[in-house]
Amino acid sequence: MLAAVNPVTICRLQEFPPTSKLDSKVYGYQTSAITKEYIEKYLSGLSIDEVMFLRRLFILDHHDTPMPYLSRINKTSTKIYASRTILFLNEDGTLKPLAIELSLPHPDGDQFGAISKVYTPAEEGVQNFIWQLAKSNVVVNDSGNHQLMSHWLNTHAAIEPFVIATNRQLSVLHPIYKLLDPHFRDTMNVNALARQVLINANGALESTVFPSMEMSLKVYKSWVFPEQALPADLIKRGMAVKDVNSPHGLRLLIEDYPSAVDGLEIWSAIKTWVEDYCSFYYKTDDMVRDDSELQSWWKELREEGHGDKKDEPRWPKMQTREELIETCTTIIWIASALHAAINFGQYPNGGYPPNRPAMSRHFMPEEGTSDYEELKTHPEKALLKIFTSQFESVLGISLVEILSRHLSDEIFLGQRDSLDWTSDTEPIEAFKRFGKNLKEVEDRITKRNKDEKLKNRVGPVKMPYTLLCPTSEEGLTLKGIPNSVSI
Repeated sequence: MLAAVNPVTICRLQEFPPTSKLDSKVYGYQTSAITKEYIEKYLSGLSIDEVMFLRRLFILDHHDTPMPYLSRINKTSTKIYASRTILFLNEDGTLKPLAIELSLPHPDGDQFGAISKVYTPAEEGVQNFIWQLAKSNVVVNDSGNHQLMSHWLNTHAAIEPFVIATNRQLSVLHPIYKLLDPHFRDTMNVNALARQVLINANGALESTVFPSMEMSLKVYKSWVFPEQALPADLIKRGMAVKDVNSPHGLRLLIEDYPSAVDGLEIWSAIKTWVEDYCSFYYKTDDMVRDDSELQSWWKELREEGHGDKKDEPRWPKMQTREELIETCTTIIWIASALHAAINFGQYPNGGYPPNRPAMSRHFMPEEGTSDYEELKTHPEKALLKIFTSQFESVLGISLVEILSRHLSDEIFLGQRDSLDWTSDTEPIEAFKRFGKNLKEVEDRITKRNKDEKLKNRVGPVKMPYTLLCPTSEEGLTLKGIPNSVSI
């Protein structure tokens, strides 16, 4: 969750018990069934009120997104739940799962609310295996959320309108075109291929992850461009608070949060580069407002590229240098570092299907059934029967291995495919500083990975977090930030 395949969905729990944003008139009562009685015994002697005040409870919330679709999905061979997972921040900075809630729509109709069951940790006997199965069901949800939302929607799909608007409205000689063009390389090609074989009906994703592209369309309704900036995203999820005395102006509530710690350094490097570059070409806010190409670009992007979001009030107005810098930084962040953090750890972290199943074929075994008895005697067999089939597993492994590889012609952040992209000396020197800055970031990442006090950077399998190291070689390396969404 903090340094794995999908590190961008965990949130700080801000109310207990967790509530739902689903329309109660349509979906009934959806507030969580997790009460303090389930978890207080795991809180190291603290009460719910105390750990909430100390900001030590977190949640992996995969409830509202799948719930409206469960009745349809579960009529197929796929059998999944909506889920909520409550986690506790230990003194050593690691997270411990305290309770998992698995929910289904009421059998008499969605309007009657959810039927939920809560599972808590167990270390012995059949209850231990039940707990393992509950965690696996959460992973199924997280796998679907990762591929459809974190990966496809928030990087591949979100960046595509920027590619189109840039090529339609900005001259190749325009300074913002020159700034952004490397970050759009091959994106349209890979998205077209994805629509043909991955996200199409009965495609690879719908065959190996729960089958509902509609979910990503629903989630897009709450997509807000400024919130795609890393600092804004961390604040929105409650993972950080503004603090002028902390690096990058943010204080992380989990100090050892690898993707955020490394990400903020990459974000800062990108923003410094963009600020240096834009400040050379735009000396005043008036120059931004008076640039007709730039204004046409931004108008098309909002009104056509993300047309169904055109009335979203939080779009930057593109009237100041600050808005231009923040916008370009966010675009580059999405296309490069965010995609790298989401994509290139898929095979190393999730390529073993029993560890990260993408689909479930059976519901949780109920006491008194033959499946429950099998869980007592042959737990591994029961696990394999419940989750992704052999064929689907092979297909999933092949897919994530391909997606996790760097191409032979990859161009990484801080690099260009041509040395004559501009004749202006100051931007060239600023770009050289950008590359040097990224090298220093990579050195600090390497140093942090050797710090034994940071428990989340390496984990029990002793695999260091390197996804946001900027450079890499060709192949399956678990590191490297390409300039663009190109695979």
